[in-house]
Amino acid sequence: MSTVNSENSKSSLDGLKWTITVLLLAAVIVGNYLYGEETHVVLRVAVLLVLAALAVLSAAFTEKGKTFLGFAKDARLEVRKVVWPTRQETVQTTLIILAVSTIVGLVLWGLDGIFVRVVSFITTSI
Repeated sequence: MSTVNSENSKSSLDGLKWTITVLLLAAVIVGNYLYGEETHVVLRVAVLLVLAALAVLSAAFTEKGKTFLGFAKDARLEVRKVVWPTRQETVQTTLIILAVSTIVGLVLWGLDGIFVRVVSFITTSI
């Protein structure tokens, strides 16, 4: 029974946190619209960044936010495991792709020319 009560309180708190997040983001949008030209740009941007940071912080403390942060940490660890190619390997691969693309383009251009002549020969002789 206590598990059900704790899950209900978590879900209601998550709802409150999402409401706070949405209200803060709405305040960012409305504040930028209303005080667009009246206030100094640096002050307006600073206030809007603080409100946006509070909205992100509020969303991060929800269950979905915690799940997303865990996923982001795992993704960062996986990116660190990637063996990135050296500059020389990248240049060589790029040159190979350009050469093959050029050759394929020329072959297709030649085939197109042949097919156009064959089709025009067939259609004009009929």
